[in-house]
Amino acid sequence: MIQVGIFSGYFPYDLETTATKIRDLGFNTVQLDLHFTDIDLSAGQITDAKAKRVRDTFRDHDLPICAISAYTNIVHPDVDERRRRVDYLKEILRNARQFGTPYVISESGTFNTESDWVHHEKNKTEEGYQTALEVLTDLAQTAYDHGSVFLLETYVNNVIGSLEETERVFKDLQHPGIELLMDPTNYFETHNIDQQQDVLGAVFDSLGDRVKIAHAKDVKRSGDDKSEKHADIGDSSAAESHTFRGVGEIELPAAGLGELDYDYYVQRLSEKSPNVPLIIEHLDESDVPRAKRFIDDVLKRNGV
Repeated sequence: MIQVGIFSGYFPYDLETTATKIRDLGFNTVQLDLHFTDIDLSAGQITDAKAKRVRDTFRDHDLPICAISAYTNIVHPDVDERRRRVDYLKEILRNARQFGTPYVISESGTFNTESDWVHHEKNKTEEGYQTALEVLTDLAQTAYDHGSVFLLETYVNNVIGSLEETERVFKDLQHPGIELLMDPTNYFETHNIDQQQDVLGAVFDSLGDRVKIAHAKDVKRSGDDKSEKHADIGDSSAAESHTFRGVGEIELPAAGLGELDYDYYVQRLSEKSPNVPLIIEHLDESDVPRAKRFIDDVLKRNGV
């Protein structure tokens, strides 16, 4: 059966409090965000002792860590900034096993200078693709050298933003150090949001066996608000990846608050990944119980 988890970063507390709150809500796994009020896991600060403390605390609460968040713009147009970001991602890859999981996740990024989620014309050029592929190759090799696996998360506004672009990566980069994070909402724009089963069916038919972790949020048209949308989740230090809720024509709310065909999604997800962790995101702490009930109901309804 599919396991239900949540990002730890939606609980902006010390390590022990975070683990306690997540377990009390009935989750049995977490995607680890390297941010707690009582432990510094920023660039250059990860140690074996700190990783063991985090790993053991979550294990003590019956919350095994299934993956680690390392979201960043791996093709940032400022080369020095790109190097800084990629270096930290590689630091996480080198230490992932110490946290108890091989899986480290990021999207491919954008050449936009103002936002990590807004499209830029260079994203869809051969030069842009080759830049991303070079970084992904480096990440895959770093992961492999340290017993970890980099999970690529497709996102429509990034360099790798469609099924075809994702397929091309796995064709060009046939390497055991890279697999796929499945987030169905990240493939949709206004032109294809009404063809969900066709779009998702093609993704699962082509890449279903690459999926190691899956996400649970939602997708809908944004209406009159075409801006980049961020939520106030009650934590001023929260990463933008946790406050982001969509840009332009598409909004990405919490699970159950949009138009995603969840029945079809979990049916296809369970075919090749019957025990995959399904990680809830894009919400604040107060909405977690509702979102979990929604996901649990979908899974029960579909027998997965």
